[in-house]
Amino acid sequence: MALRESFAIGNVRVRAGSTKEVELPITRLVTGGDVSLPVRVVHGREDGPTVWVNAAIHGDEVMGVEVIRQAMATLSARTFRGTLVAVPVVNVLGFMTGDRYLPDRRDLNRSFPGSARGSLASRIAHLFMTEVVSKCDVGLDLHTAADRRANLPQIRADLDDPRTRGLAEAFGAPVMLHARLRDGSLRQAARDRGATVLLYEAGEALRFDEDAIAVGVRGVRRVLASLGMIDDEPATEAPVEVVEARASSWVRARGTGILHLDVHLGEWVEEGQRLGGLSDTFGRRVRLVHADRPGIAIGLTRAPIVNAGDALVHVATPV
Repeated sequence: MALRESFAIGNVRVRAGSTKEVELPITRLVTGGDVSLPVRVVHGREDGPTVWVNAAIHGDEVMGVEVIRQAMATLSARTFRGTLVAVPVVNVLGFMTGDRYLPDRRDLNRSFPGSARGSLASRIAHLFMTEVVSKCDVGLDLHTAADRRANLPQIRADLDDPRTRGLAEAFGAPVMLHARLRDGSLRQAARDRGATVLLYEAGEALRFDEDAIAVGVRGVRRVLASLGMIDDEPATEAPVEVVEARASSWVRARGTGILHLDVHLGEWVEEGQRLGGLSDTFGRRVRLVHADRPGIAIGLTRAPIVNAGDALVHVATPV
């Protein structure tokens, strides 16, 4: 069998049957130090798809970094089929300071596909599109909830596309949500380039959630197995029942106060069900919170102090 061609990324080439870590230059600090995008490439001996997996597009989303570490721990390029490009930290500058955004306060996930001569966010997006997305068929984009929120493990994707739907089902998160594309997001830019993309949402910013990490690790490896890149792993637990949802929305506070929620992530709620209440600083109840639709709670606020209009419980409506 003829050996596969090497895989080109940045200014290096990765030989078939090998794993290599690459640093893609981003910028220089005011102190003169270099900032680079860390990439690990697993270039298998045998032909197969080319897949990327990334985390920390928002610098406070640390959980996906651990998902990638664990998912790659047992991969061997000698038995791998195809190529995996892993980018555990995309927003390097935000990650170093625990900040969701870049130093100029731009949201990197609203800056794709980017430009070589644009803002720092735009340049990082352009680098990622050029060196990673353009070389891949499938992408797994790992996220956590925004600051002071928590998400149930879920896949967000275009479930009307058969290939995307198949990979979402293979991932096996508790919920797969049909989600529209957002302007400037990696998912939209990659879809425009012809890639199939799954977005994994789980856990909280700046926190490790062992259950959400485990779901993510299993999901990444299940997708690789479904693509024929690794062998199926023996089932060690009961299959997950995946809930499909076509729409979701937040139940919002109708008053201001200190929040006490009675609902938990993954809990099914009925329309009109009490989800919690708002109290004043002396503990007097000033308002109850009720579900305005039936569904499953896929996101919660973790902020105890809320104002009228704040998002409290994210409810997904099942098919």
